[in-house]
Amino acid sequence: MYSAVSPTSGEDVSLFLPWANTAMMNIFLETMQESLNGRDCLLVLDQAGWHNSQDLRVPHNIELVYLPPYSPELNPVERLWQWLKRHSLRNQFHLNLESVMDAVQKCFQQSTRQFLMSLCQCKYLLHQK
Repeated sequence: MYSAVSPTSGEDVSLFLPWANTAMMNIFLETMQESLNGRDCLLVLDQAGWHNSQDLRVPHNIELVYLPPYSPELNPVERLWQWLKRHSLRNQFHLNLESVMDAVQKCFQQSTRQFLMSLCQCKYLLHQK
């Protein structure tokens, strides 16, 4: 699952894609660009190979911000992954990958923008006045 969540509005873009690689990341970035309707955004990423590949096609309105190595706790969307694991996969037996995907999708679809916003807010991302 590829996902991005705005910590200020709770808006999200999420896709189930078959692999974690540059080609799939390009599909996700294209989908994200379409959902932005011309707005600009910063996308916080770890340094996975498919996040910084030479073949990555980054849309003009998306700026990639890379976290330092080995610091997943700084990535706001990691909080979403932890929550999804706890609420859709913990203490569950799934016979196949489709069942896992269904459980994650059901849990994710029940979340509201307000919930996603509160889950993914990080103090270091908020503007100080």
